[in-house]
Order: sequence, then C-alpha cells, then structure tokens
Amino acid sequence: MRARDVLLRPFFLGGRVVANRIAMAPMTREFCPGGVPGADVARYYARRAEGGVGLIIAEGAYVGHPSAGTRDRVPRFYGEDALAGWARVADAVHRAGGLIMPQLWHVGMARVAGAPPVPGAPRIGPSGVPLDDSEPGRAMTTADMDDVIAAYTAGAAAAEALGFDGVELHGAHGYLIDQFLWARTNRRADAYGGDPASRARFAAEIVAACRAAVSADFPIVLRMSQWKVGHYTARIAASPRELEAILTPIAEAGADAFHCSTRRYWLPEFAGSDLNLAGWAKKLTGKATIGVGSVGLDNEFTRAVEGEPSGVAGIDRLLDRMERDEFDLVAVGRALLGDPGWAAKILTGRTADLRPFDRAQLATLH
Repeated sequence: MRARDVLLRPFFLGGRVVANRIAMAPMTREFCPGGVPGADVARYYARRAEGGVGLIIAEGAYVGHPSAGTRDRVPRFYGEDALAGWARVADAVHRAGGLIMPQLWHVGMARVAGAPPVPGAPRIGPSGVPLDDSEPGRAMTTADMDDVIAAYTAGAAAAEALGFDGVELHGAHGYLIDQFLWARTNRRADAYGGDPASRARFAAEIVAACRAAVSADFPIVLRMSQWKVGHYTARIAASPRELEAILTPIAEAGADAFHCSTRRYWLPEFAGSDLNLAGWAKKLTGKATIGVGSVGLDNEFTRAVEGEPSGVAGIDRLLDRMERDEFDLVAVGRALLGDPGWAAKILTGRTADLRPFDRAQLATLH
C-alpha cells in the first residue's frame, strides 16, 4: 500500500528515531487552567500516540518571561506546577509508544495589555509595532532580548531534563521571533534589523543559546511561516535568496529542522518551482523539514474554524511530494483533532473509517 510504504519509514531527527513520517501539529487548546496541564491533557496527547502518530509537537507553552503570554488557560513551560504536569504528559506519550516535544512560545506584540498570566507585564516587540490596530508597545532593548533568550534557554533545558524528545521554538504566525523576521514589525536600525540576515539574528541567538544548554543530539526545531494571524499574504522572504539569508544563520546556530507552516501544503512557495516552503527550506539549508497545511481535509483551517464543514480528502499529492523527499515529515493538525486514530487508519488503508474535523470538537479534548 502506497501510504504505508511512503509514511511508515523511520526518520532520524537529532539523536531520536521517529517511527514514521507523521507528526502532530501544535494547536492551542486552552485546557490548562492557570497554565498547568492536567491528566486530561496527558490523555489527549497519549491518544494520538496510541493512534499511530510518530512525533507529537505539543501546543505552544509560554516561556518564563513576564511578557510572554496573554491567556491564563494556555500552558506555561516554567514553574514547578506546570513542569510537573508536562512531565506527566511526556510520560503518557512515551508509554503509548510516541515521541513528544514541547513548543516554546513568546507572543511578543500579540499580547493584550493587562492580560494574564502576568497582567502588569508590558507588550514588547522588536520595534513595539503591533500587528493590528492596537496601541504600540515598547521596543525591546538588548537587555530585554537577553532576558527572552534566557527564558527560551531555560525552557529547552527543562524539556530535556523532563525527558522530552526535543524542543520546538515558535518562530511563526506573527509572534515574537517572527516579529523580528518580518520587516513590517521589525524596524530596528541596529544589528537586529534591516536586511533579512540581520532580522534573523535574534532567532539565531535563541537557537545557539538553546543548543549550548542541551545535549548535542537533542533535537531543536524552529517553526516558521510566511503568513501571520490576520495577515495571510505576509512574507518574510520574497525570493529563495531572501529565504536562504534568513534560514542559513539559524541553521548554522544549531537548528536540526525547520517546521514550515503553510495553509495548503500543495501550493508552491515561489514562482518557477513546485517546491512548497518546507521543500525550499530543505533545499537551501540541507536540514530536515516538516511540511504542514490542510492535510487530509478539503478546506483550510480558517474556513473550518469559522464553521464551514470539513470533509475527508485524499493524500495522494502529499505522497507524491514525500516520495521525492521534498520534505521529511508531515504535520497533521485538524484531521488529528477530529480523529485521534487518523495516522493508524492512513497507514493501514482504513480510509473509509476516517472521521472529519468539526468545529464542535474544539470544545473538548477529544
């Protein structure tokens, strides 16, 4: 069977062996009161591992910086109570036969003033420029950047100490790291702004600091994207050359893989080539890449979340790309929310049993 032959291949990521090419994409669920993941969160992720997912990339968790977060039901990745909860999550996934890594997150200028978990913390970003029509925030000083780098570093070290199988840094969708990468929100005139390579310096410094804090074979993944929340045509790179200038210093700093977020995995990223964003990242850096975007469903997430019904879609186009090793792993989002057994059904040819995603499923940890 073609899906089994293509997807049921092990993959070496750093010092870990992923049993197959299917990953669970990180999706914010907000089922962690006070930022602490409980037994229901552990069971939620373990069900996906039991259902055949090789690598689970958990939902974004705020790093230990006062301005990192903006909601009190999003998990934290700092503090004894939250870390104890995450240790139980990792153990549950491992007992179910899967691998798991947390996604470390700082929202930057996406923070709402006065919001938890630290209501008095300021909104900060590379230049204090908001992504929407909200009030400007504070441009980060070098001391601010050092504090954020330290928070990411502590999170990466904690992930390894807790027994996770790697760590992903959230550098996509208009959050803090991505705000440095995007010229619209990064208007700095120092070494962290200007040309694409300079805009990538902050991300590279975070990766380098995390790499120094963990074992050499502990995987570090950077999630990146062109699009931002509310800005779906945004681009950090208008050409392969610009993308190479951004990704090269991050790769050289010690990133093992790039998780390239797109809304539709089958769309080419630049004119003149069929490669998608993950394909280009792999070609330009030689690093492993993870592709993602509406896998297994017939509409994209924005329409589905707005209430448009999602139907099950075939994955032949995905298999085409993976057969030629355009990218190495594929991350599945909503299809796994709708059906915890999606991976096993795909790998064993039980496609008639696949269940579609429905927005109502967001109300529970299905």
